[in-house]
Amino acid sequence: MNSFYLSDALTDDGSGINRRGFLRGAFAAGALLLAARTTPALALAGLEGERRFAPVKVSRERIIREVVGLRPYRAEGFVVGAERMGDKLLVHNYGHGGGGITLSWGTASLAVDLARDFTASRAYTPRRQRAATPGRFAVIGCGVSGLSVARLLQRRFQDGPGTVTIYARELPPETTSNIAGGFWSPTSVFDAQTASAKFTEQFRLAARLSNRAFQMLVGPEYGVRWIDSFELYRHEESLARELPGGNDLYPQLETHRDPEHYFGFPFVRQYSTMLIEPPVYLNALLRDFYIAGGRLAVKEFRSREEVMRLPEPVVFNCTGLGARALFGDQKLGPVRGQLEVLLPQPEVDYCYLSAGYMFPRRDGIILGGTWNHDDWSLAPDPTQADEIIKGHAEIMRALK
Repeated sequence: MNSFYLSDALTDDGSGINRRGFLRGAFAAGALLLAARTTPALALAGLEGERRFAPVKVSRERIIREVVGLRPYRAEGFVVGAERMGDKLLVHNYGHGGGGITLSWGTASLAVDLARDFTASRAYTPRRQRAATPGRFAVIGCGVSGLSVARLLQRRFQDGPGTVTIYARELPPETTSNIAGGFWSPTSVFDAQTASAKFTEQFRLAARLSNRAFQMLVGPEYGVRWIDSFELYRHEESLARELPGGNDLYPQLETHRDPEHYFGFPFVRQYSTMLIEPPVYLNALLRDFYIAGGRLAVKEFRSREEVMRLPEPVVFNCTGLGARALFGDQKLGPVRGQLEVLLPQPEVDYCYLSAGYMFPRRDGIILGGTWNHDDWSLAPDPTQADEIIKGHAEIMRALK
């Protein structure tokens, strides 16, 4: 089933928007000069605070690449849990749906906590003997979940190089995480009708932990920045929905009922959140992992038994969709997403979510919003590409 829409409430088409001039006479001109000297952002917005939107140039001629990724989705929600396997501990951290990057530090923290008691109670060999072993922790997977777990292990168990080894078949930039949009919002993670109350509590905790961690990484080094975001609605009841993870995670939350100035939509919810650029971010995490003495081995596992033959006493399963075959989780399945990436536009300084989403990154304007359950195809679909381009072009036609 093809679906261009993010949710039932986000199935809107665009309509006209007419920009008005606010500066009248010498008083207004003087006020504008004063604002330009003191707060340039206010001067750009206009005396009445009108937000100006640089239009996204939506056209097929501006497409620089099409990418398809498979989200690892479980209706019951992601898995963070541990099980004993003889003298080893196997810790699972997978199945994050559309929130893999967003939740990465939160679920990594929960997963590493599960290993803490095991490592404290285990009678490890003395340091002089331990030096001959490959390390204490194995992490399977080098996407955002595996790298986040590995970095937290290095921070919490700092006792020399070789403590953490990542085993992975694919490395950045070849991981599924590299294809993600990178918008900080834990959306499409679980089915609210299926997930338990216990999971929902765990989800909210992970969102808060992760939100705080990403705030500490804001800046060009990690490719993380705050950005104005706009959700576009046709129906007022949609405004009552809580934002994913809790409204308090989204500063400067406000509502607009002014279609003339906000994409032609009668109801618009504005807030600030973070935008993460996966190519920059994942490379920075991998660099930090190496600097801290981490080891990496390119290896593909074909069975649970093969995993348990690893020399490390604690193994973290961060294989994403691979956990379906490797560990037999049949509740885990793919949700296919297709992105159309346009030429970069540095002047576009906002995100929007409607019948699809638009995220402006340095490597291109990301257009997406498809959500196809149990579709394993990694080939771009021309019909979906047409739908994506058409939907965003309609929204941009509202900017005059």
